[in-house]
Amino acid sequence: MTFDDAIAALKAQSVAGKAAEMAEYHKVDRPYLGTANPAIDALCKEWREDLTLEGRLALCADLWASNIHEARIAAAKLLTQARIRPDDTPAWDMICEWVLDFDAWAIADAVCIAAQKRLIADPSRLDTVEGWTKSDLMWQRRAALVATLPFARLNNLKPHEDAARERILIWAASYLGDKDWFIQKSVAWWLRDLSKHDPARTEAFLAEFGDLMKTWARKEAGQYLG
Repeated sequence: MTFDDAIAALKAQSVAGKAAEMAEYHKVDRPYLGTANPAIDALCKEWREDLTLEGRLALCADLWASNIHEARIAAAKLLTQARIRPDDTPAWDMICEWVLDFDAWAIADAVCIAAQKRLIADPSRLDTVEGWTKSDLMWQRRAALVATLPFARLNNLKPHEDAARERILIWAASYLGDKDWFIQKSVAWWLRDLSKHDPARTEAFLAEFGDLMKTWARKEAGQYLG
């Protein structure tokens, strides 16, 4: 599977008129093919089965470098896997490099889902993610919370998972002076997911820091609390 083959396959699944709609919706100046996510999912499943890990990483690098919207989504999906063996491959480093290129939520979220798998596989990578929280780039700061969402969704936590959750909540609290919509949204999203698994901890966070949140963000964070 070459880069040209992959782009041809993505183009073959495009929908007439959708590329222009996507460009208008995402509001980022890059090429759009007009290919829907389910079609990208199906293609990536085939490619994962056909490619070696080395070949997959090479294809991911080329897809990302193209700056085509669907190609970057596909690159992220190709690395979205619970187990990558060996997991000391460049996959995590590649994801970290991509974070620096974020400029829109859809691509950012696709990459963050891939990052979630690598963080659950090796929580020591949270040391790297903590650096993102101090970045000048809003998208990188946002990624620190979106990539760590699985730690909000755990039940029956092991000690290291509980420590990770508390660490991330400290990051969330540090964001509350930033009134950027995407940052406030990432905090609200994390807390909303946490409330389904640990409502008491969510209530404690809101009691301590809720006054620092935008009204809409505080309301979203407590959406599932009684």
